[in-house]
Amino acid sequence: MADASSLIPAAVLRNLADKLYEKRKNAALDIEGIVKQLATAGDHDKITAVINLLTTEFTYSPQANHRKGGLIGLAAATVGLTSEAAQHLEQIVPPVLNSFSDQDSRVRYYACEALYNIAKVVRGDFIIFFNQIFDALCKLSADSDANVQSAAHLLDRLVKDIVTESDQFSIEEFIPLLRERMNVLNPYVRQFLVGWITVLDSVPDIDMLGFLPDFLDGLFNMLSDSSHEIRQQADSALSEFLQEIKNSPSVDYGRMAEILVQRAGSPDEFTRLTAITWINEFVKLGGDQLVPYYADILGAILPCISDKEEKIRVVARETNEELRALKADPAEAFDVGAILSIARRCSFLHGQLSSEWEATRIEALHWMSTLLNKYRTEVLQYLNDIFDTLLKALSDPSDEVVLLVLDVHACIAKDPQHFRQLVVFLVHNFRVDNSLLEKRGALIIRRLCVLLNAERVYRELSTILEGESDLDFASIMVQALNLILLTSSELSEIRDLLKQSLVNPAGKDLYVSLYASWCHSPMAIISLCLLAQTYQHASAVIQSLVEEDINVKFLVQLDKLIRLLETPIFAYLRLQLLEPGRYTWLFKALYGLLMLLPQQSAAFKILKTRLKAVPSYSFNGEQLKKTSSGNPYQFLHHMSGGSQISEDGDIAMDGGNSHNGINFVARLQQFQQMQHQHRVHFKTQPLSRKSSSSSSKEVQRQEEPRRPQLSELNVVAPSRSSKRVQGS
Repeated sequence: MADASSLIPAAVLRNLADKLYEKRKNAALDIEGIVKQLATAGDHDKITAVINLLTTEFTYSPQANHRKGGLIGLAAATVGLTSEAAQHLEQIVPPVLNSFSDQDSRVRYYACEALYNIAKVVRGDFIIFFNQIFDALCKLSADSDANVQSAAHLLDRLVKDIVTESDQFSIEEFIPLLRERMNVLNPYVRQFLVGWITVLDSVPDIDMLGFLPDFLDGLFNMLSDSSHEIRQQADSALSEFLQEIKNSPSVDYGRMAEILVQRAGSPDEFTRLTAITWINEFVKLGGDQLVPYYADILGAILPCISDKEEKIRVVARETNEELRALKADPAEAFDVGAILSIARRCSFLHGQLSSEWEATRIEALHWMSTLLNKYRTEVLQYLNDIFDTLLKALSDPSDEVVLLVLDVHACIAKDPQHFRQLVVFLVHNFRVDNSLLEKRGALIIRRLCVLLNAERVYRELSTILEGESDLDFASIMVQALNLILLTSSELSEIRDLLKQSLVNPAGKDLYVSLYASWCHSPMAIISLCLLAQTYQHASAVIQSLVEEDINVKFLVQLDKLIRLLETPIFAYLRLQLLEPGRYTWLFKALYGLLMLLPQQSAAFKILKTRLKAVPSYSFNGEQLKKTSSGNPYQFLHHMSGGSQISEDGDIAMDGGNSHNGINFVARLQQFQQMQHQHRVHFKTQPLSRKSSSSSSKEVQRQEEPRRPQLSELNVVAPSRSSKRVQGS
C-alpha cells in the first residue's frame, strides 16, 4: 500500500491540525485536489491510504485540533472523489459517526459539518448507513450545545431529502430503531422523531400506516408532553394517520385497539379525548376485526362516560351506542363472558358508589340488560359471577342505578328457579344490611312488584318470612312490607284482591298466604284484616293481645295505622261506618284500637274524632239510645240485634268460625303461637326492655309517612291498656 505521507506535503498535514479554522480549511482544499488527481488516475490504493492516514492520525487523535482537521479532511476527500466516493464510504463514514460522541462540542459540530458535505456528494449511496446516522442524529438533537443542535438540524434536513428521493431506503429495518426511541422523554428527541414520522409518511412508496402499531403508543405518549409544540406536532401526525385509516381498505385494527384501550385511561385529558375519538372511528370502521376486542374497548369506553370533560363524555356515549348496536355471534370470537365481566366491574366501579361514576354504572347495567336480551343462555352461565355484584349494587346512592339493577334482576328472574333465588338473596341482604332495608327497601320491593307481578313477589316473600329464624328482623321486614302494601300505587291490584277475601277464592288464597308471615307483627295482621274486611277477626286479634304485646313499638305502629286510615286507600272503610248495623265488627275493632291508645296521644284524638263523625241517622231507633254516661261504645250491644254475626255484612252459618273457606279460629291460633314465640324471644334478649326505646326508633326509620314523638304518644302504663283490651 502506498505511503500517504509522501502523497500529502508535510506543510498541509501541519495546517490540517492547526488551531485556526482557516488554515485547516485551506489544508482540506489541498487534500481535495490531491484526491481528485488520484481519482482521475484511478489510483484507489493511494486514495485508501490517504483516508487511512486522515482516520488514524487525525480523527482518532487525542488532540482536538487533529480530530477537527481529520473530519474536514475526510469531507474534502469525499468531495474530491465525487462520483467514485461510494466505494470508499466504508472507510470515510464510520470515523465521522464516531466523532458525534466526542467530548469536545466543537468536534461534534465539525462532525455534523463533515457528514453534511459527505452526504451532499454521495446522496443515495449514503442510505446504507442510514440507521447509524439516524441513531447519531437522534442523540445530537438533544445535544447540550446549541451550535451542535443547529448543525444537526441542517444535517437532518439533508438526510430527510435524501431518504425521500431514494429507492433503497428500508422501512422494515428502520421501524425497530424508531420503536426503541418512541418512549424517550427528551423534548428535542421527541420533535426529531415526530419530524421523521411525518416525513416518511409523506413518501408515497413508504407504507408507514402498515407499521403504525409499532409507534402509535409513542405518539400518544407525546400528547401529554409539557411542550405545546410537541403536543401539537404529535396530534397533527395522529390526525393524518386517522384520516389515512378512514381511506385505507386494509388496516390492522386489532393491535392498535389494544394501545387505544390503554391510552383511554390516561390521566391526561387530551390523551383520553384523542384515544376515545380513535376508538369511536375504529368501532365504525373495524367491523368483524374488532369482535375479539369488544370487551377491552367496552372497558375503555364505560369509565369515559363519567369523565369530567364533556367532550370525552359525548364521544364515549356515542361510541358506546355504536358498539351496543353491532351484531355479533358468540360462535365467532364474541366473548359474552368477557363483556359481562367488564359490565360487572364497571357497575360497581372500583367499589366506589359515588355520584362521580353514576353514568358509567348506568351504562354498564344497560349492557347487562342488552346481553341478557340477546344472549340469555350464555349470560346465565355466568350468573354466579354477577349475582353478588348486582345485589351489592342495590345499595347504590342513585335511584336510577338501583332501578336498572332491579331491571336486570327481573330479567334473570323470569325463570322460576332464578326468581326464588332472587327473593331469597334479597331477604338475606335485608337481614345483614339494615340500612338497605331502611333506605332502599320500599323502592326495591315496589319496583320488583311492577316487573315480576306484585302478587307473586308478595307470596314468595311471605313464604320465606314465615320460617324466618331471626324474629326481630322478620317483624321489621313484615312491617315494611305491610306499609308498602297499604300505601304504594303499584300494589293497588293486590289491595283490591284482598278486599274480596271473603267472597273471592283468589283473594282468600292471597289473604291466607300473607297471613302466615304477617303474624310476626300484630299491627300488620290488624292492617291486613282491615284491608281484607275481616273485621270480626280483626276484633278477635285485638282482644287476644296481652300486656307484653302493647309496648312502645306496637304503639308507634298503631299511630301510623290510625293515620293511614285517614288516607284515600281506606276511604271504603270510612264509608262503611255509615252502616253500623251491617259493619258491627268494624266498629268494635276500631273502638278496640281506640281503647289501646293513650288518651292524650294525637292518634287517639284522630280516631275518636272520626268515630264521632258518624251521623246519628246511621243508627236505628234502638241504637240511638244512649246510656246516662254517654259512652259511645255502648251502641255495639244494641247492634247485635239477636243475629249471630260472622263477618260484617253476612249472617254466619257455622258459628263464625269459618267464612269462604277461611278457618279464622285456626288463623287466630296461628297468630297467638307466633306472638308467643316473639314474647319468649323478647324475654331471652339481654337488656331488651331497656333498649325498647332505641328499637322503636329503628322501626320508625323503616317506614313512612310520619314519625310520632314518644311524648306525643304519652305512653304511661302499658298494663292499663292491656286491661282495657280484656274488658272491652
